[in-house]
Amino acid sequence: MLHNKSITTLHDLLLNDMTDIYTAERLLLQALPLMASMATSEQLRHAMQTHLIQTEHHVERLQAAFELLNAPAMVKTCPGMAGLIQEGKELGEKDIDREALDAALIASAQRVEHYEIAAYGTMVEYARVLGLHEVHRLLEETLAEEKATDLILSALAEGGINLLAERGFNAMPERGAVTSDYAQTR
Repeated sequence: MLHNKSITTLHDLLLNDMTDIYTAERLLLQALPLMASMATSEQLRHAMQTHLIQTEHHVERLQAAFELLNAPAMVKTCPGMAGLIQEGKELGEKDIDREALDAALIASAQRVEHYEIAAYGTMVEYARVLGLHEVHRLLEETLAEEKATDLILSALAEGGINLLAERGFNAMPERGAVTSDYAQTR
């Protein structure tokens, strides 16, 4: 549901996109605890739990941005994020080797991050063009956190989790731990 029935200005488009990502972030608040509980790597579980806390702040920043625009924070259908989250949930229903689960969780989480990065990047630019400095700052702060989370997920994957999925769980020096020493053996 749009704030307006039609989109006729960049401001309308910004509100529409903010409503979409607001819904997406709220869906993610529900999904992240399940994804974190599925992780076998303590580092991945911690990264997801940390992102859950960040996501709470993302929702708060969006609410503040809506207030600055004198618009209500509304929820609408968000098929993009709902689909990405559903794919992540289905991992728990599949017969997936424990060794590959963390790699699959990272892939799922990065799809979500890339969705968010695209959305926030677009909204940051809209806010900049519209001269909405405080809204721009709030959205840009969240964009930076989304990018940082994506880098953390990449580092975990490249630091041993993907190799672990390839070689098998017992190949790790410490069961379930991703270490920099192990990453150097790649």
